[in-house]
Amino acid sequence: MTIGEFQRLIRDIYFDKDSRRGIDGTFRWFSEETGELARALRKGGRAELEEEFADVLAWLASLAEQKGVNLEAAAARKYAAGCPKCHRTPCACVEGKPEGGGRPEPGNRS
Repeated sequence: MTIGEFQRLIRDIYFDKDSRRGIDGTFRWFSEETGELARALRKGGRAELEEEFADVLAWLASLAEQKGVNLEAAAARKYAAGCPKCHRTPCACVEGKPEGGGRPEPGNRS
């Protein structure tokens, strides 16, 4: 199954319900599932990890669908040429502490 096929499947199953819930409510569910994935990464077995990864992907697909974003096309635009910063595969960016001492911004994998 491609990313686009998965997004369409999630739309077919949940779009009406998730649309009634709205972006804010759907994002809260996405955030909760992300927390469950974090717990599974620390303590979970293989089956739990697969379940939580699938849940996070499904809620992400629902959010994208509600906002009219094609996940497959967006990912291809950003990553098809390799790392968005150095344009290499594998990434050749030098990792270092981000400016300001904080965590890197989402999407900034250098």
